[in-house]
Amino acid sequence: MKHFKKGSGAARRTPWRALGVAVAGSILLGGCFDGDGGSGDDASADPLTPSDGQLTADIRRTTNGVPHIKADDLSSAAFGAGYAQAQDNICLLAEAIVKARSERAKYFGPGAGSINIITDFSYKAQDILSGAEADYDSLSDESRAMIDGFTAGYNKYVAETPGSDLPAECRDQPWVKVIEPTDLLAHYRIVGQYASGALFATGAVYIAVPPGESPNPVPVASATSEKRLEPGLVTEDARLLASKRTNFNETGLASNAWGIGGDMTEQGRGALLANPHFPYTGHRRLYQMQMTVPGYLNINGAGLLGTAIPLINFNENLAWSHTVTTSRRFTFYELTLKTGDNLTYIKDGEEKPITSKTFQIEVANGTASPTVLERTFYFSEYGPMVSANAATGGGLPVWGDPNSQGTTVAYTYRDANANTSGLLDTWLQMSRASNLTEFQDVFRNCGSTLWTNSTYADDQGNAFYIDSSSVPNLSPAALSTIDFKRRFSASYNTLFENGLTLLDGSTSRDDWVEGDCNGLVPYENKPKLLRSDWVQNSNSSYWATNPDAFLTDYSPLFGAEDSVINPRTRLGIKMLQNPLDTGLDANTPAPAGQDGKFSAQDLIGVIWNNRAWYAEEFLEELRDRCDLIGSGDVTVDDALLPATPNLDPPGTGVRSVADGCTALQNWNGTYELDSTGAHTFRAFVDIYLRNFPDDLQTEFDADDPVYTPADPSTDNRGLADDAMLKSLAAALVVLDDAGIAYDAPLGDVQYFQPSGGVPPGGDASGVVTQSVRIPWHGGDGNVEGAFNAIGVVDSSFAEDTIIPRYNTPEYEAADGSRVAGGISSNSGEGWKISRGTSWHFGLEFTDNGPEAYGLVSYSESSDANSPYFTDQSERYSNKDFRKLLFTEADIEANLLPQGETTITE
Repeated sequence: MKHFKKGSGAARRTPWRALGVAVAGSILLGGCFDGDGGSGDDASADPLTPSDGQLTADIRRTTNGVPHIKADDLSSAAFGAGYAQAQDNICLLAEAIVKARSERAKYFGPGAGSINIITDFSYKAQDILSGAEADYDSLSDESRAMIDGFTAGYNKYVAETPGSDLPAECRDQPWVKVIEPTDLLAHYRIVGQYASGALFATGAVYIAVPPGESPNPVPVASATSEKRLEPGLVTEDARLLASKRTNFNETGLASNAWGIGGDMTEQGRGALLANPHFPYTGHRRLYQMQMTVPGYLNINGAGLLGTAIPLINFNENLAWSHTVTTSRRFTFYELTLKTGDNLTYIKDGEEKPITSKTFQIEVANGTASPTVLERTFYFSEYGPMVSANAATGGGLPVWGDPNSQGTTVAYTYRDANANTSGLLDTWLQMSRASNLTEFQDVFRNCGSTLWTNSTYADDQGNAFYIDSSSVPNLSPAALSTIDFKRRFSASYNTLFENGLTLLDGSTSRDDWVEGDCNGLVPYENKPKLLRSDWVQNSNSSYWATNPDAFLTDYSPLFGAEDSVINPRTRLGIKMLQNPLDTGLDANTPAPAGQDGKFSAQDLIGVIWNNRAWYAEEFLEELRDRCDLIGSGDVTVDDALLPATPNLDPPGTGVRSVADGCTALQNWNGTYELDSTGAHTFRAFVDIYLRNFPDDLQTEFDADDPVYTPADPSTDNRGLADDAMLKSLAAALVVLDDAGIAYDAPLGDVQYFQPSGGVPPGGDASGVVTQSVRIPWHGGDGNVEGAFNAIGVVDSSFAEDTIIPRYNTPEYEAADGSRVAGGISSNSGEGWKISRGTSWHFGLEFTDNGPEAYGLVSYSESSDANSPYFTDQSERYSNKDFRKLLFTEADIEANLLPQGETTITE
């Protein structure tokens, strides 16, 4: 096996502590970009809006309902996109707008745990809608063209479709109505804050009030006294919700992306693996479409629902994908309060006011007249005040209490993505780029992809990586102070490791360096790497993008260096370094086929080879220990078993693991539908890694990050108290209780099965399954380190929504963590998958242009009556990828019957 060591090829740079302020372009990208999107047609006189004011778009649907939208101008193309997305996902889009307008409580009542009241108020405090309204007139011409066009397309579908014809989740609902462009822009502000402000919108902002003031909302109007809400309950609900999040690095999102340079492709040009691991439900579903404006834009890709342009795309010359970055998108500030005044803080010796705003929301109460609640929120110069005490589980003081130095303090935060009005400009200019320089220019001009990295490949054989997210630009003095505090304060370092960057609000030293990028790190100081072999990211930091050229000496706000990388990253790099290695199963195709050079089909095959890091690291050792113990007894340690529901060990406290060992001996080491024993290994490795974190004896080595840490301890090897065998014994107890056979084929116990049928605020007991079980290949990236990462979501609602869905009950450990990757505690139910590999494809540039193959795993539509509801899901199950159509000839050859529609405003 090939091991790469750090050597003279490492890409080093000036340490961040020595960096001065750098200058870049405007934070909001304007309309001066010269790229043509790879289209050779003549450009129209005005590519942004129709000359006659009439929006017109052709929508051609091909295999699996994918819309190919063609128009003479950008606004008309967005018009077609809005109409097509509404056709396929109207309920999710309408619910997203209700959320962005802070109107969930108005339509759906307080919600479980008062969540609608809490988030409605919090989004008002975060300027979601009001900020969109304030920013709309200052948008670039391009952004307004796209937002206005998409809104018009959405509204056309709503206006012409009877409410009784809508899906069950929003049928005849009053909240499905025409919208304003500012409503869509408000939704984009929520999208931008998924990895920052949204983390505090479920309680930490809501309960931030000065001493002596109640966070309870005040009813100012109500139908009857009998229908009055109990405001005091809202505060306790908010406090509970705020305390549930302990790690602000975790967003619930993941992805794999490879950029392959010409040195490692069959055609000698670039190639791309795109593999986002996103939710299968809710607003973060990815929707595929092609948008063409002749002479101006021609892209095929997928974006989050509601985005007026795809986000993970390819055009004639280049392609890219995104992965969630390890960077920080916000900073906390500890404010030093003026003695005796909880609404004034001291900065650089001067007094600064904590200001306030009062907001109102409506809450449905079962009568014709809603309850109106009112709340006052507080703000520093940086942004909303926040209850750091609640957000850290008591790790920081409440407002007005002293910190460890005896200083009376309060807390606030600044969000790098608080204003994402330029979101569409960034992706439009990426989409119009025709070469590497033009693509890089987007970020030189302060473009941001919010909370993601970008991995790129092109027809010239370039492979390029950049952390293109929004990262606060701190001064060398501020960064040095962070470094000092992390070294000498364990509590400060714990906060930092959990994703909270705590700065000193009493000194301007810790203010963001504004520059020309409005306080964000400029292009020249972002981690990036250009190669002719490969770059990759699977949600570890930028540091090990390619171990031949480690990226070092960047701001710690981008992530860790010289540190352990996650198992998907380890497996991905292993496959790139060893493109002819098949892993544990000789029948598994090698990553780069038989020639060691990647093609588009090889890359989709890499995603679907269903290899897992921990299987390749531990399986042979576990089998050896199974041979040693044979049919002998193994200790069943009660501490390893779930706490909820409580599982009692066998009466003797020991059991045989022979049957489980047999299942593992017969397993091929991958997570295919017909793999037997794969789930038994999952249950084992979850229990082993959670309970024996210090069992590996070879420590992490920064010179060898792929293959370290490693090597389970040999203490008690093959005996009753062997840590690995005890973990296996506990896993078998769980599987027995769950009614799952150790040697069942994976496809029998792991499946995709959408559910719904009930509108927000409706009776969740009416939720129904909406398809048969569809067997699902892949493994849990967080548990077994599977590259094709999928998993269970523990929620009674579709992601980011309050639309009810069926949620399987899970086993929980004593610390609240899930057991065995979320296996259901209902007998025989297994793993009901609802996140992971979503829009995914392999692409290679050829002499004839881009050639790509892939799928949207959960299909294009969330409407259970649509022919595009589970058609691609069946294809995913069967590993039946489709060609991603790009040329006019391919589109015309694959048109569905009655698949072409021309729409006008």
